[in-house]
Amino acid sequence: MKSRFSLPEIGQPQDFVARQNRNSWISALIIFSFILFFILVGLSVDYAYLDSFSPAAAPIPMATLSALGFSTIMTLTGFYYGAGWVLASVGAEPLDGKIPEHRELHNVVTEMALASGCPMPKVFVTYDPAPNAFATGQDEKSSAICVTTGLLALLDRDETQGVVAHEMAHIRNHDTMVMVLVSVLLGGIALLADWAQRSAFSSRHTRRAGGGYALIAIPALLLVALSPLISRLMAMAVSRQREYLADATAVEFTRNPLGLAQALAKIRDAAIPFHKATRGTAHLFIFNPLRRPVDERDGSLADLLATHPPIERRIQLLYQMAGVPYRGVQESKNSVLMGLL
Repeated sequence: MKSRFSLPEIGQPQDFVARQNRNSWISALIIFSFILFFILVGLSVDYAYLDSFSPAAAPIPMATLSALGFSTIMTLTGFYYGAGWVLASVGAEPLDGKIPEHRELHNVVTEMALASGCPMPKVFVTYDPAPNAFATGQDEKSSAICVTTGLLALLDRDETQGVVAHEMAHIRNHDTMVMVLVSVLLGGIALLADWAQRSAFSSRHTRRAGGGYALIAIPALLLVALSPLISRLMAMAVSRQREYLADATAVEFTRNPLGLAQALAKIRDAAIPFHKATRGTAHLFIFNPLRRPVDERDGSLADLLATHPPIERRIQLLYQMAGVPYRGVQESKNSVLMGLL
């Protein structure tokens, strides 16, 4: 049955099979792009630091081969073990059936699994006052949802349902596989870049003069120095549009745009950073856990640097889907106050 909700200015949601196929292609493209980027950094190290391409050098580009092997290992381990690494990094723990909030969360996840047509994911909590949540896993069968205890304390049932539906949407659309791979490969590139920059201190090239060499070496050196930034921009570009699509899909599951809208408003206005998150995992969460000001801005620069679209824009679109006027930040703050009473 076709949903009566639509998402203005973003377009009608595609069917699930089309989204999954598209994300499979994107996953393959991301893996190829990151491995290629590893190789380029390796080539840069070989040329600029290790003198591998000089006439007197050995014909084996050691840094390039090392980068290729490292990227391949990181990709495979990220695919099979990345979700577990992410859960461990935030201190995720299984639900405790003796705690009423945990039992209610399990019931909500069960409802949304049925609504989405997905297998029941594993459910975890992390004991932290910052309200937030994320989904992870290589596929629907190995998926997991993790929420903070701060989120359970702040949100009512409808709002929690909206957040869980958003995370189930990521699982249903196969976003989680893409984003876990990005997280692991981001860490790999950071390690590779750090090693490459350390190599500069023992480089023979750094002590060698010659304008012709400099013209060729400078781009290689810049690639090594800027590789963490470039890889992070690639990850952010993947993440932003998926949040809009997950919001729209969540409404298909719950038929309640205001539940998710009010949840996002409360999460934003709580203004508590989630310190267990890192720059490599921030894009996994429903709201940027690092609380960066750039995530709340519009414009080309914000679009380039932000891991998430502006939450105010997301809330406004959800209100439009419900056909309810949105009165801005003050209405959001009132929702938070009501949730604390």
